[in-house]
Amino acid sequence: MQFKPAVTALVSAVALASLLSGCKKEEAAPAPQTPQVGVVTLQPQAYTLTNELPGRTTAFRVAEVRPQVNGIILKRMFTEGTDVKAGQQLYQIDPSVYEATLASAQASVQSSKALADRYKQLINEQAVSRQEYDNARSTQLQNEATLMTAQINMRYTKVLAPITGRIGRSGVTEGALVTSGQTDAMATIQQLDPIYVDVTQSSAEMLKLRRDLASGALQKAGDNAAKVQLTLEDGSTYSKEGKLEFSEVSVDETTGSVTLRAVFPNPDHTLLPGMFVHAKLEAGVAAQAILAPQQGVTRDLKGTPTALIVNADNKVELRELKASRTVGTQWLVEDGLKAGDRLITEGLQYVKPGVEVKATEATNVKPANPAPATNASAGGQGE
Repeated sequence: MQFKPAVTALVSAVALASLLSGCKKEEAAPAPQTPQVGVVTLQPQAYTLTNELPGRTTAFRVAEVRPQVNGIILKRMFTEGTDVKAGQQLYQIDPSVYEATLASAQASVQSSKALADRYKQLINEQAVSRQEYDNARSTQLQNEATLMTAQINMRYTKVLAPITGRIGRSGVTEGALVTSGQTDAMATIQQLDPIYVDVTQSSAEMLKLRRDLASGALQKAGDNAAKVQLTLEDGSTYSKEGKLEFSEVSVDETTGSVTLRAVFPNPDHTLLPGMFVHAKLEAGVAAQAILAPQQGVTRDLKGTPTALIVNADNKVELRELKASRTVGTQWLVEDGLKAGDRLITEGLQYVKPGVEVKATEATNVKPANPAPATNASAGGQGE
C-alpha cells in the first residue's frame, strides 16, 4: 500500500506529458494558405465574323461542241488543251455534198426568178393568168428558202467555237463520221476566267446569322459582306478576292444545306474546274465580342464548355459557356462571360468553385491579334 502514491504520481506525469505534446503539435500545424491563380481580364472588341465553308470550282461557262450536219471529218484545226476564241474554226467537215446542193439551189433560184419576172411583164398584157404568175412567184420563194438552207449547211461544215475558253481533248479524229444531233460531243470548251466557286452552308447556320443580324447582335459588314477569300488544297491563299453571287432558294432535303455561289477572277488559270477549296465568307461584325483564351475553357462530362472565374469576392465561380467558334488560340464566347470577368487560365487544377483565391495576372497567355473566326470542328458546342 505504500507504493500507491508513487504509481499515481507516475500516471499523472505521463498524462500531462501527453497533453502537452498534443498542444505542441497543434500549435506547430501551419495555417492554410490562399491558393494563387493566374487570370485574364476579358475586354470586348469589335470583330468580323467569317464562315469557312468547303466548296468546288466550276467553269463560268461550258459549251459542248457538236456537229450540225452529217459528214466525214477532214481536219482538226486546234491543239488540245489550249485557249480558243469564239468563232474560231475547230473542225472541217467534208463539204462536197453540200457544195453540190448549194449549186443546185442557186440554179433553181435563178430559173424560178427569171420565170416569175417574165410572167410579171406578161400579166399586164393578159398573156398569162394571174394564177400562173402567183405559182411562179411561189416557186421562186421556195427555191430561195432552199438556197438559204443549203448556205446554212455549207456554213456548218466549218465547226466553230461557240465561246471563248480552254478546249479539252478531241472526241473525234480525221476520217471519223459525225452526224447532226449526236449525243457525244466532239470537244468541250470551258470558260475559266472568271470562274465559279460553289460552297454549301447549313440552313441552321444561315437562320442563326439572319436572327443575329435582325436583332442587332451582329452588324452588317457593309460593302465587304459579299467578299470571299479562298484557301487552296495545298493550304495556300488564293491571291484574288471573289464576290458572292447568289444562294439557292431551297434547302437540299438530303443534306439540310443551301448552295452559295461566288465568282473569282482567274486570269492565270490557277483555278481549274473540280478543285476542292475552302471559302471564307464574311458573315457580319460583332461590336462587343468576348474572346476567351483556350487555356481557360474546359469541358464537363456532357461536353459543355465551362470556365472558372474570380468574382468580386475573390471566390471561384463556375460558368457554363456557349462557344461555337475558334479565333486562333481563343474561343468566341456568345454567352456565359461578359466584359470585366477575370478568367482563370493558370492554377485550374488547384481550385474549385466556392474557394477563395488570390488572383494575379496570367503568364501563360500571350496577347495577340485575333485570327479570323472559323466554325469549330465539333459543331454546336454549348448549343
